[in-house]
Amino acid sequence: MKIKNGAEYIESLRKLKTRIYFKGKKIKDVTRNPATAPHVRAAAMTYALANKEKYTDLATAASHLTGRKISRFTHVHQNVEDLIKKIKLLRVLGQKTGTCFQRCVGLDGINAVYSVTYEIDEKYGTDYLERLKKWMIYIQDENLMVVGAMTDPKGDRSKGPSDQSDPDQYVHVVDRRPDGIVIRGAKLHMTGAVNSHEILVMPTTALNEQSKDYAVVCAIPIDDPGITLIFGRQTGDDRRDRLERIDVGKPKFGVVGGEALIAFENVFVPTERVFMDGEVDFTGSLVYRFAAHHRANYGACKTGLMDVLTGAVSYLAQIQGTAKASHIKDKVTEMIHLSETLYSSSIACSAEGVPTPSGAYLVDTMLANVCKQNVTRFHFEVSRLATDIAGGFLATMPSEYDLKSEDVGHLVKKYFSGVAGIPVEERIKIGRLIEAMTGGTAMVESMHGAGSPQAQRIMIFREGKLAEKIKLAKALAGIPSKKAEIKDSNY
Repeated sequence: MKIKNGAEYIESLRKLKTRIYFKGKKIKDVTRNPATAPHVRAAAMTYALANKEKYTDLATAASHLTGRKISRFTHVHQNVEDLIKKIKLLRVLGQKTGTCFQRCVGLDGINAVYSVTYEIDEKYGTDYLERLKKWMIYIQDENLMVVGAMTDPKGDRSKGPSDQSDPDQYVHVVDRRPDGIVIRGAKLHMTGAVNSHEILVMPTTALNEQSKDYAVVCAIPIDDPGITLIFGRQTGDDRRDRLERIDVGKPKFGVVGGEALIAFENVFVPTERVFMDGEVDFTGSLVYRFAAHHRANYGACKTGLMDVLTGAVSYLAQIQGTAKASHIKDKVTEMIHLSETLYSSSIACSAEGVPTPSGAYLVDTMLANVCKQNVTRFHFEVSRLATDIAGGFLATMPSEYDLKSEDVGHLVKKYFSGVAGIPVEERIKIGRLIEAMTGGTAMVESMHGAGSPQAQRIMIFREGKLAEKIKLAKALAGIPSKKAEIKDSNY
């Protein structure tokens, strides 16, 4: 692997010429800008763990294409063991960073595209998979970070891609040349985009024949001159601008994944980097498989965050002298219970994984949707319990300026003290950490990342096999089966 550790990853970003804007100004160095640097450091942890003996087996794999040692974030899952190791790795990374480490979307995109291109080639005689393999060997050997770009702006959501008044509301092909294609449009909420090396563009929804130009999958270098990124605002980002280290809560790592808008303005993509062009009948399968892989992840990475939050509020309870109270113990126990229940969903859908025709393994899609649906509830409940235990102190903490003020600092230290012997600064630091992990952006990402709650509920209902369940009930009740049985499609 060319990029061997976190330091080399950070240095590789400095060599790129990515066009990034934040608050109306161009970012000169994504690795040093206060808004983006924390996200760079979180992603760097994925590289760092690969060099730690304790985690090497989880963080690396043997490429099925070359046999060489590669990052698990560039690997195509070959068996159930691969799926489970990924889940275990994500929980560790969540514990180490307390935030999103951003490489999951690219990994899930690679796996979904790999299995689908195999099936497109089987049906149409194309060579998409061979093109994908060559690109994959490149990113594996270089150990590059890939941003999976799926979510389109969608414009008027009552209309499909081909019916929009502005066709650029969905990424689409605007020109086909002998040596490649030209695309326009945008992708929104792209996690880790500003500190990635490559973009894997994918359609955002199943498409019909009228939308063939929107059925495109391709890979593009992040610093292509036709690409502009606009970095999104996050909770407390002004505190980073002013370098208020204590008030940030997590001074080293970001609040969440570091999302950005990616705009494509007549971007040329060479033929060898095009992995779908017009095969609308496979867009549904691609989105479906990507979503399943990505939703499975959330029960792992978010559990890692919940581990940190549980530890933070438990320590705060010790500082405040409430740790021995029975109701505090009961709430902490519930936080642990919810975390482990959520984690078990990720393990379950991975353990029940099956091979696709390509040989790449896919998680159990029903259990993956159940897993993500649990995230939209359990993470919020753990956060609610944490703020309950922390008390009103969480909302009324004075700033770092007040703590260090010659005029009022002594008052802050006097009246925000807790158990004797523990510095007030520690109480405020841990309070800010809890604030950062329970408010604003982080909770929105848990709710809507990998699809809003309704998206999982739709898939859970579709995969509920209600017709089979009806047969079970009728058999036990002694009701004879009829020739015209009720089908799932009746619902």
